[in-house]
Amino acid sequence: MEPVVIVITTLPDRASARTMAEALVRERLAACVNVMAECASVYRWQGAVETAVEVPLWIKTRATLATSVEQFIRSHHPYELPEVIALPLTAGLAPYLEWIVSQTGPLQPNLEQS
Repeated sequence: MEPVVIVITTLPDRASARTMAEALVRERLAACVNVMAECASVYRWQGAVETAVEVPLWIKTRATLATSVEQFIRSHHPYELPEVIALPLTAGLAPYLEWIVSQTGPLQPNLEQS
């Protein structure tokens, strides 16, 4: 089976996170995007320690689409330097992983599942 990854990014608010999630699924770059609960982020930016409330996204997709997901995020993200990291999935429920593959990339006949 084709490898699957979870791409993680954060957005500044729930509305922008929801918009990004829906666009990724609509464009078939992701099978599913979890819009997580707000969290506090602490980071160093331009020499100062900063804090912000952010909304994480967990983006489930094919490993072969990770670069396309990154490009999409970079072109639609409000941050100058958005977080974009991909974590490989080493195990999972096979039918679910197969569903992720079937829902991403070009639409293929007989693979579309609701």
